[in-house]
Amino acid sequence: MKLCHLFVLLLLAGLFGATVQAEDRATTEEARTMAMKAAQYLRESGPEMAFAAFNAKDGPWHDRDLYVLVLDQTGKMLANGGNAALIGRNLINFRDVDGNPMVQEITAITDAGWVEYKWQNPTTKTIDPKTTYVVRVGNYSVGVGAYK
Repeated sequence: MKLCHLFVLLLLAGLFGATVQAEDRATTEEARTMAMKAAQYLRESGPEMAFAAFNAKDGPWHDRDLYVLVLDQTGKMLANGGNAALIGRNLINFRDVDGNPMVQEITAITDAGWVEYKWQNPTTKTIDPKTTYVVRVGNYSVGVGAYK
C-alpha cells in the first residue's frame, strides 16, 4: 500500500513539474503575435530605434523564452534579444545541430511563415526544437520563436 502511495505522489510531482515547465515556455501563438507586433514596430519606428529596443534585455520585446531577431537578406544578424554576440555577424551559411540551413530558410520567407530548427534555449541553456514565425519587412526578416 505504501508503495502505491509513493507511486501516486511521484506521478503527481512529475505532472506538477511538467505543468510548471510548460508555463515557463511561450506558445507558438504568442511567438507569432510578438513577431507581427515587432514587424509593425519596425515599420513605424525605423531600424535604428527598433533594433535597439529588440536588443534591450529588460524591454518589452522579451517574454520568458521569447525574443526578437532580425536578419537582413544577406544573412547578417541585426538584432537578437537572445544572444547579443550574434549581432553584426553574417550567418547565411549557419546550420543548426541537425544541419538545417535555418538562416537561409528564414531569409527565404517573402511574406510571413514558420521555420523549424534546433537552437539553444536562453532560459534552460539546452538545445531544443524551436519554431520561429518570420515576417518580412522590406529587406528585413523579423522573427520570434517558441521552443517546443
